[in-house]
Parts: sequence; structure tokens; C-alpha cells
Amino acid sequence: MGGGAALIGRTAIPVRYFDLSPLLATLTKTPGVGGVFFPFRYSFPVAIGLRLQTGSDRLFLCFPANFQLSTVRSPCAVSSTGHGTLTTAHFPSDATRNRLHWKVEHRAAAPIVRPAQERMPETLPSLVIVGRPNVGKSTLFNRLTGTRRSIVTNEPGITRDRIYGKAEWRGRALEIVDTGGLVPDDKALIPQEILRQAHVAIKKAALLVLVVDSQAGLTPLDEELARLLRTTGKPFVVAVNKVDAMSQESNANVFHRLGVPVFPIAAEHGTGVDDLLDSALAQVSVVASVEEEKQPDVIEVAIIGRPNVGKSTLLNRLVGEERSIVSPIPGTTMDNVDLEITRDSRAYRFVDTAGIRRKAKTTLVAEKLSVVMARRGLERCDVALLVVDGEQGVTQGDAQIASYAEESSRSVVIVINKWDLAVIAARDAASRDAATAKGKAKRAPGEKHKPENFDSGRMMVEYEKMIRAKLKFLSYAPIVFLSAKTGERADKLFPLINQCWEARRRRVSTPVLNNWLKDEVDLQRGTTPKARPVRIYYMTQAKIAPPTFLIFTNQKEPLHFSYQRFLENQLRAKFDYVGTPVRFIQRLRKREKRNTGGEGDRDE
Repeated sequence: MGGGAALIGRTAIPVRYFDLSPLLATLTKTPGVGGVFFPFRYSFPVAIGLRLQTGSDRLFLCFPANFQLSTVRSPCAVSSTGHGTLTTAHFPSDATRNRLHWKVEHRAAAPIVRPAQERMPETLPSLVIVGRPNVGKSTLFNRLTGTRRSIVTNEPGITRDRIYGKAEWRGRALEIVDTGGLVPDDKALIPQEILRQAHVAIKKAALLVLVVDSQAGLTPLDEELARLLRTTGKPFVVAVNKVDAMSQESNANVFHRLGVPVFPIAAEHGTGVDDLLDSALAQVSVVASVEEEKQPDVIEVAIIGRPNVGKSTLLNRLVGEERSIVSPIPGTTMDNVDLEITRDSRAYRFVDTAGIRRKAKTTLVAEKLSVVMARRGLERCDVALLVVDGEQGVTQGDAQIASYAEESSRSVVIVINKWDLAVIAARDAASRDAATAKGKAKRAPGEKHKPENFDSGRMMVEYEKMIRAKLKFLSYAPIVFLSAKTGERADKLFPLINQCWEARRRRVSTPVLNNWLKDEVDLQRGTTPKARPVRIYYMTQAKIAPPTFLIFTNQKEPLHFSYQRFLENQLRAKFDYVGTPVRFIQRLRKREKRNTGGEGDRDE
């Protein structure tokens, strides 16, 4: 390392030099590179110029003497997107003109880039979309996030919960929040819950976007919502939606009466959305967009079930906040509600899905779409929590939803919700039966019935037998009895989710599998109607999630289901594949043809 001074224009500044020749040693030996100028940009707010000259064996990096070397990246990681100008510089005393050298030059208005070692903010600034029902909020949300997360139909009041997404614009990132249609004066349960959910999002917002309908004009409800947003103290703008042509932009003039910036947009086509995002970037402190890396350790958990079995209540209980709207009205949840939490240093992403019902029971378009999105949420998860109403027991609808989870090869945990109510109902039924003549005859003379002697543990065992009989194809799924409302036994869910996820991703080595198959499994015990005995020559695990095993046998036809079930049970007992399906792929092992010789071996 050496020192010196660099002449920048007419100003000489102290600089330091570092010999970086080993990093580009191959370039110095490449013929024809003399006089070539390559602009580079580093993580510090200065421009770097590289000049290559033939006949050199050393490379010098020059930058201000007070600059910290810890912020300099490897030259192999720089991108050739910057621009710089090479001017005359003073070289170290032992350097000649015919050498490779880098020269630092200050810019008048160089953009400041975040140093490489500085951590980015963990939370993004939040842009919250609000407005009255059916003005296009969900359409704008889908346009900004580039997804189809929110259900969009002509029916008002579809969005109810808060829907979160991420938007990227001009290299910057924003969190986008879609809220339900606001009607402050509506005293019904669901509108009041929508308003409460919107208030939660508004408190954390960096910018509010009030969406209005240009075709309907400025309505009293729009003015009331504008007054409500003004009282929050948050900055907000007005997005005049449904301006589909240039001739319709005059419809947005009336909204200037609200006294805030107005942006005519067409959310469905994307017209004017760029101006809205430019204004948002100017008003909030946004951070640079960073490409997201896939996090394989995040456990995806989908909460599925029929309508009104307590899925949203269970989500709120698991995450510890009122994230999803809860009401006794079936079908309250329409969109999938995603939420990420961390518990015991492990990350979870919960998805509260809409209640899945039969097609004949769905009349609105939004209900049909919600069922489709619930199926999508199921297909992208690792573990599915099948929620069953404990008072009603396992119905045909529950069995159908369970088949969806089994067909999609998801790990399953059967959750019997409202167990406290089921126990109370069973105790009351036992008291009524004891009061009848038949019940009195079962007791000794003078003995009275005591409701406190009701055995809930025995009821749990009998209930589990009933579930196993109705859901035979989910014999591997663990069952947990809980009450999402009171939190009783809810703490047992997280260990079960972890256990199912670990089993789903468990891989067994081929030697261990074949040793187990040879030493511990009696293949003759497997019942099969075939006259030819089954022989398994070789077994290996092809993939995980779900565990899939490739077996080589002497059978041309697929193995009988009873034999596969026997092999699966033996496999689960040995390697603890709890809660996850196990798949088999069968291959016929062909005999090698023997070369016995023939006419082809004779001399012609």
C-alpha cells in the first residue's frame, strides 16, 4: 500500500493506493487491451475508472485517503453500469507510466448507494388502499402487486380482511394493503369488522390512497371517508378510478374539492398508475428493492375446512392477534389471508382459506372464486390443518375436503375444533339419558346421576375411533382436540406441525433402506391374492415432500393395494413418517440376457 495525491480538476486530494494485480493478472497478459477504458461503480458514492495498458504486471486501486477499505467489494462483483472519467493522477514512487492503475474521481451529484455491510430495513413502508365498496380497490391492488390475490367481481363487499402484497417500482419496494369497502355508519357486524380491520392498517400506513369512482362522481360517502382520513394525520391522495379514456379525465376535476392530490387512473388497464407510484415514492421513505431469495425453512400451513368451523378463529389464536374477521355468519372469509410469524426461531406462513363447499351450494361468483383460491392455497402449502366442527362431527363435506388434501400430497393434521362445546353437549345428553326410565334402571337403587363424573377422556377415545372409521385414507394424520376460542389445547398444534414438516422432508439413505428391507421386513406377511410371491430386489428414495420410494420387483402388474399398505405401515413404524403421505413407484427388474453364442460367432 502506498500514498500520494490525485489531481481532480485543479484540486489535489490525498489518496491511497492498493496493489490489486493478483485479481486481474490474466488481463495484463491479454494482448490488445492497451488504451481500453472500462467504467465501473462500487458500493461507495464515487466513480471508478479502469485503464488497461500493455506490458504491465501490477494493478493499483486509488481512492480518497479517508475512505474505509471495508466498503470496497471484490472487483469480480462490480457491474459495468456506472460511468467515470479518467484524468491525470500522481502514481506511487515505484510505479511507471506503463502500468495498470485505477483512478477515483468525485462526482458533483453522485447517487448515494447503501454500503454492502449495512442491513436493509426489515419492514417496508405501507401504502394502504381504502374507499367505499365496489370502486376498484382490489383491482388496483392486483395491478400494483402484479398478482391476482384479491378476488375481483362486480358484487360489492367481497374483500373483508386485510390483504397484503408487495409492489416494486423504479428499483424501490412498497408494501400494499387492500382493505374492504368502508361504510362507517353501517352498524351490521361484518361492516363494523371491516372498518376495524381498516383502522389497524391505517395506523401502520405511510401513505393512504382513497379510491373513488369517476363515473359516480363525488358522493357523500367519499367526502365522509376523506374527512375520516384527514383526522388520522396520515398523508393521502385520491385515485380516481375507471378513467378509461383521455376524454374522461375531466371527470376527475370535481375531486379536487377534497384538497389533496388527484390522480386519474384505470386500474384494470394500468393507465395512470405510474404517476400514482411516482407520487408515492416521493412522499414516503422507500427502500431499495432486493431480489427475494427462496426460504426453504419457512413452513407453509393452510387452514382448510367447511364454512363456519372456526378457521379464522384458529388463525387468530395461532398468530396471537385479530388478523382475520370472525363472525357467526358462514362464508365470512372470502380471500386467502396470509400471515408470517416466527415462533421458537422457526418461521411459519399461515394461510386462512375460505370455507370450501359443494358447487351446488355456491351461487355468487365470488363464492366460486373463493373456493378455487382455497384449493390453490392448499396446493402450495406443506402442512394442511383440516378443521372439523366437534359438535357436528365428520360430515361428507369434511371427507371431501380431506380427499383434496390427500390427492394433493399434503401433510395433514386433523383439528377437532369447538371441543369444549362438544364435551358440554355430550355431558348434557348424558344427563338427559340418565333422567329417563332406562337410564335409572342402569343405576343402583338410590344412586343419583353425577354430571361431574362424566369421562371426557373416554369420549375422546371413542371420537377418535369414529374419525378413523370415516377417514380411513388419512390413517397417518394425527388428531388434536382443541378450542380455538378459549385456547384450550391449542399449544399442541405447533409441535405437531413441526413433526409433520420434518417427516415430510425426511430422506433415508439407500443402504439403510435396503438393510431394513432385508433384515426387518418379512415380505411373506404381506397379503396378496397373486399366486406368484412378491420379491423386492432393491429400494431407494426418489424424492421428498412427500417421501417417494422407488422399488424394483419381480411383478409386471402394480402391487396390490393391500401389499402397498403393508409396506407403508412397516415404513412408517420404522422411520416415523407421521402426518405425511408416502408414495411408491414400482419398476420391473428385467433379467439380463445371457450370450450363449451362435452362428454369429462362427467364421464365415
